[in-house]
Amino acid sequence: MEQLEKCNICPHNCNINRKEGLKGRCKCDNNIKIALASVHQYEEPCLSENGGSGTIFFTNCNLNCMYCQNYEISQQGKGKNVTIEELANIMLKQQEKNVNNINLVTPTMYVYQIIEAIKIARKNGLKIPIVYNTNGYEKVETIKALKGYIDIYLPDLKYYGDEMSKKYSKVDNYFKIATNAIKEMYHQVGTAKFDENGIMQQGVIIRHLILPNHIQNTKHILKWIKENMPEDIYISIMAQYFPTYKAKKDERLNRKITKKEYKEVENYLYTLGLENGYIQELGEHEEEYVPDFSSCWDI
Repeated sequence: MEQLEKCNICPHNCNINRKEGLKGRCKCDNNIKIALASVHQYEEPCLSENGGSGTIFFTNCNLNCMYCQNYEISQQGKGKNVTIEELANIMLKQQEKNVNNINLVTPTMYVYQIIEAIKIARKNGLKIPIVYNTNGYEKVETIKALKGYIDIYLPDLKYYGDEMSKKYSKVDNYFKIATNAIKEMYHQVGTAKFDENGIMQQGVIIRHLILPNHIQNTKHILKWIKENMPEDIYISIMAQYFPTYKAKKDERLNRKITKKEYKEVENYLYTLGLENGYIQELGEHEEEYVPDFSSCWDI
């Protein structure tokens, strides 16, 4: 926990003393803040099919994405403080719901508290896999600290170019940082493993959200995965984008992706021959899948 005295958990390297109540770029202090704990049915099938995924949504974020669908918690700070012991108990209560896994959503800022909570939860009977559901803006050193605690990594790979990452999420060098972290994730947990029901027990799934007017960005991301990751890597291409938060006022992001854009990505994906993973169907009511953060608890 002394890591919080000079917090350099993420690539921002704020070097501030969170134990004294100071806040860095992510707006986190010494407290763990949670916005929602629920049984989530809308993750990838290998994570949420049948029993659902036992999600814990953490408040705050080390990115400032102008199109974030969870902006109420990631950037507006909605949530409730919990102790390490309470977090461990939430994990155990999720397991009692017969979920497939414990899904830690935007956990980066709380890594060291989470490690302590996992220790307590496992001592008290936690047995199901733990998913680290991240925006990808991670330090390799932080991922290494999670070895033995995380079974499944679910990182985003959002941007190929710095211009996009700076404009839309206010960070530099996103691609280099995220890809280095993803390589370490794969090195740590290796080839995907599933149980007899097809539910993932170990592995990495790289997520990518298609953005309108930025199909070339998606192609670059997919090409990099094909050329730089093992053939057995799993990917998840998401088509659920809809304009929300500050994206409503951006001329390039103020609409959903079109059928033409979707088809272009789909065709390119098959051309590359990436075989493992998912491509989300293009829907009409993506807003309905955003969690309701009006109540902190649903467990």
